[in-house]
Amino acid sequence: MKRIAFKMKLKPGFIEEYRDRHDRIWPELTKLLNEVGISDYSIYLDPDSLTLFAVQVQQDNYVGYNLSEHPIMKRWWRYMSDIMECNEDFSPKESLLEQVFYLP
Repeated sequence: MKRIAFKMKLKPGFIEEYRDRHDRIWPELTKLLNEVGISDYSIYLDPDSLTLFAVQVQQDNYVGYNLSEHPIMKRWWRYMSDIMECNEDFSPKESLLEQVFYLP
């Protein structure tokens, strides 16, 4: 099991829309994330900077390396692209964060 953290950026004016879309996350996306070995996935928001801070646990069976090629993931990215900073392929601009402290 491995825990990773990364940050993304929300566009101004879309806090409630971002919350709403995640409240209605597609069941097929949830299933896909679980199937590739992602669990205990949380996203936090700093409303002052619109920075999204994500933490996820990747299980020992994690095979998410091909997740970016999956049609469901691509569809979700396109769906979210109007409210987040994205790359040309509609994937969110992400920056991995380095863990500097952990208290189990």
